[in-house]
Amino acid sequence: MISRWARAGQVAAWLGLAGHLCTLPYYLASGLVAPLWAIIVLLLAWLGLLTLAVLAVRARSAWALAVPITAVALWWCAITAGEVFLGWQA
Repeated sequence: MISRWARAGQVAAWLGLAGHLCTLPYYLASGLVAPLWAIIVLLLAWLGLLTLAVLAVRARSAWALAVPITAVALWWCAITAGEVFLGWQA
């Protein structure tokens, strides 16, 4: 029998993975603002975070909830920095 905390960790891990998958359209839509090299770098970062999310699901860790938050923060910071410092615009 799985304890209540273990079940909560498992549910949190799956929610984190699902949340991370929901960030993919934002990364793909970055092509409207960012150049190709930046999109490739962002997608590689997204894949790295996906790896962390999958590992967290396998470990049934609630830390997977931090993955989509990190993904959104990384995307927003990268696009904003590109607009401010590199002159990217739609």
